[in-house]
Amino acid sequence: MSMLPESSGLLPYWLLVVVAFSVLNTVQCYNSAHFARRTFNGPRAEAEVTAFAGRLFGSWSFLSALVRFYAAYHINDKHLYFLALSTYLIVLTHFAGELLVFGTLKVGKGLAPPLFVATTSVVWMITQWSFYVD
Repeated sequence: MSMLPESSGLLPYWLLVVVAFSVLNTVQCYNSAHFARRTFNGPRAEAEVTAFAGRLFGSWSFLSALVRFYAAYHINDKHLYFLALSTYLIVLTHFAGELLVFGTLKVGKGLAPPLFVATTSVVWMITQWSFYVD
């Protein structure tokens, strides 16, 4: 049995790369709120991005990583595919709210990497749905 996904295409491997970074992010968020503040660095972030909020963000990252991990190995399962896609849609909605409503995000280098990953993943997964899911 291969340690890598056996499905054709590159999306399963992309999901695994994102999983690896999500797990690293989880560890960072559990160690210090400093890492969460690099992303959440808007005008209201200092008061609202606490150690607890950092750990909560880390927990969300780990849960998302777990869903994406299973989707990478079962990419043809429409339910897991949809769940993985949903994790990216949820994070984009979350970032939009924090940026536009709550003021804990600002456009800049802290927001760029997760925004790039989430947007790329959503576009890729939507456009490739019929390739992976019947």
